[in-house]
Amino acid sequence: MHKLLTFHNEKLLRQALTHRSYVNENPGEGEHNERLEFLGDAILNFLSGQYLYNRYPEKGEDELTRRRSALVEEKQLAKFALEVGLDFRMRLGKGTIRDGGLQNPNLLSSTFEAVIGAYYLDNDCNVEPLKVILKPLFDSVSEDVVEPRSNVDSKNRLQELTQAQGIQEPPKYVTEKAGGPDHAPEFISKVFVDGKELGEGRGKSKKEAEKAAAEDALAKLKKRDLL
Repeated sequence: MHKLLTFHNEKLLRQALTHRSYVNENPGEGEHNERLEFLGDAILNFLSGQYLYNRYPEKGEDELTRRRSALVEEKQLAKFALEVGLDFRMRLGKGTIRDGGLQNPNLLSSTFEAVIGAYYLDNDCNVEPLKVILKPLFDSVSEDVVEPRSNVDSKNRLQELTQAQGIQEPPKYVTEKAGGPDHAPEFISKVFVDGKELGEGRGKSKKEAEKAAAEDALAKLKKRDLL
């Protein structure tokens, strides 16, 4: 068993592995993992930023931000989840499992974030044990994945472009759940630049929808010869 799944408080681990769909089918199972997911997301952003800051002392803020985006984006976190063995340990509702939930990147990445949050709490809110666990995972990511020139985040590209045009306020994203079942929700996002709607996108997560909205905005700017 991977060290990330070794807990002093097994109840905390069970909560981290428990999706909302499982609680809906088993009301006596207590709380689902969404609050832990929120905590884990914040911790991963911090620790990945610290990792990149130390690994690339010559890189500037923009490149480090792009690399961090690549390191903690949904598909990459889903790969980490598979590597530590979360796929068959996730506690999902029967319908979610039938719909392929055990291989769903959104569920895998969300559960990974929840386990990170739970592990932090299980270790008395100390990030040091997490650093030891996460470093080999971060190290395993190919340079091709985190190299910003080959994989620039569309949200960052849009912000850089608007700043270059003298617009100081960053693009604003308005994202809402647009439907879909609990295990496979759909989100729709609109991006506004200088108060005007510039792009729209859909995705299986907020991050994915916002990225699609940024890509739509970039495509429209390209048509106007502004890119």
